[in-house]
Order: sequence, then structure tokens, then C-alpha cells
Amino acid sequence: MARVVVVGSANMDMVVRAPRIPRPGETVVGSQFVMVPGGKGANQAVAAARLGAHVTFVARVGNDLFGDHNLEGYQREGIDCRFIVRDEESPSGVALIAVDADGQNAIVVAPGANMRLTPEDVERAEEEIARADVVLAQMEVPIPTVTRTAELAHKHGKRMILNPAPAPRQPLPAELLRNVDILTPNETEAQSICNAPAYASPESLGQALRALGVPVVIITLGGEGVLLQNDAGAQRMPAYPVQAIDSTAAGDAFAGALAVALAEGRSVESAVQFAQRVAALSVTRLGAQPSLPYRAEVDDFSRPAEP
Repeated sequence: MARVVVVGSANMDMVVRAPRIPRPGETVVGSQFVMVPGGKGANQAVAAARLGAHVTFVARVGNDLFGDHNLEGYQREGIDCRFIVRDEESPSGVALIAVDADGQNAIVVAPGANMRLTPEDVERAEEEIARADVVLAQMEVPIPTVTRTAELAHKHGKRMILNPAPAPRQPLPAELLRNVDILTPNETEAQSICNAPAYASPESLGQALRALGVPVVIITLGGEGVLLQNDAGAQRMPAYPVQAIDSTAAGDAFAGALAVALAEGRSVESAVQFAQRVAALSVTRLGAQPSLPYRAEVDDFSRPAEP
């Protein structure tokens, strides 16, 4: 069985569907409301678990009702929760999400206990990192914690994937990037990391990110697909056409699926195609974790239609 360690955030998401995203100072009347577990780290951990991997999740949640609810959910998914800390001083993270008629979203996050995840919390899971096939992290926890995660992955010869989301507000440390094997930003995140203008092409962004020392760069482009940039050059890989309802966890579905496919021994190109199928399925459903598909659904989606 593929083994994946995810280090990252855990939130409770409060999602409202609305005809459009409100402008500053405007109130828009919405429709459907759901409250579901989220957070990029948790979403990616659940995505990987539903796709058949053995997943260990390193995180912090508050000692509150949201923390209770989230932990129960991770355990139902079969995730190893031994390294999730119950924080006595900060509440669980919360995200407020508005989703418009086209499935696009606007999100405000109160990180709470996520910002108290420490390098020491990760070090307690070093034995699991040493046993893993792939280690996966994001940017909703402190940078020193992500940096220590990458150091431990490198120490034990494990493939390290960094999903630099949300877009970092400061340059990523060189000591972090030199231990990252695969970087998976979206276009906005890539622009932020490179301090590039909005009109920069994905290909130029990929070249700039590779120049920072990352061997493989995968830039997700929403409905335009993915740009893969590695030693072989730049390759555009088109998206799977679906009717999008909610794109909230599409990037997380992609990252979790990429980790699983690579942990199973697939090539990077094959892993990207698998991750694209998983992400495409996720945007056809409302909510973060409820939208993440199981392996059987992905296999059915991959199978050619009968003549």
C-alpha cells in the first residue's frame, strides 16, 4: 500500500452558495449553506486516503467541538491521527467560503490552532516520514514547520511535494525550496513566488520556479489544465471537461491524488493525468471534503465510454 504523510492545516468550512461573490460593502442573498470539514492539509489527507493510500496526518486542532468533529471524520476515513495535537490555547481553524453560480469561490480563513503547528510536532512523526513513500505539505501552517518537514523528507530520501497554497506573502526560504522535489502552485501562487507580473506566461513562470532549484514544477491552470515543467521541458496537459459546481477543493484533490499516484510508482506524467481526473470529479460537487472522490469513482471516470 502507498504510504503518504501529510503535514498541514485542518479547518471547519462554512460554505454559502450565492449568485455571485459580493463586492466590498455589498450584501448578497445566498441559497444553500453547508458546514463541512476542510483545511488544505486535511483535504489532501482525506483525498489521499479515499484513493487507497495509508495516510498519516500531522496537524493541530482546537480542543473544541470543531476539533472533535474533524477528528471523528479523519478516523472514519482510516487516517492515522496519532500526530494530531489538541491545542488547549487556540480554537480550531475556520474558513468562510462564498461560492458563485460558476463554481468560483472567495475564502476568508481564521487559522486558529493551525498557526501553532511546530517543527517539534513534525519531528514527533519522523518515524512515519521515514516509512512514507511521499511527503506532502502546504502553506496554511508556519513556514518553519513546512521547512522542517522538507528537511526530514530529504533526510530520509522521500519525495517531497509542496503545494504553496495559499499564495505566500513572503519569499519562500531557500532552505525550504532546496528540499522540495515537486512544487504545485496555481498560476496566482506561481506569480507570487516569482514576484512576476500577472501577464507572465505559465511557461515563463515554470522556468523561473525551476531556477529557484525545484526539479519539477506543476502549475495548475483551472479549466486550462496543467503545465508540467521538468528536465524534459514544458508540457501542457489539458483539463478534463466537466460542469463545475464548486472549485473549493480542486487544488487539494489534485495534490492528494498526485501524492498517491507517485507513491504507487507512476511516472510524473501519469501521476498528473490521474490527479487531473480526481480534480475534475471534485469540482462537480459542493463542499471541500464531501467533494473528494473515492478510488472506484475515479476508476469509473477513467474508463472509456461503451460504444
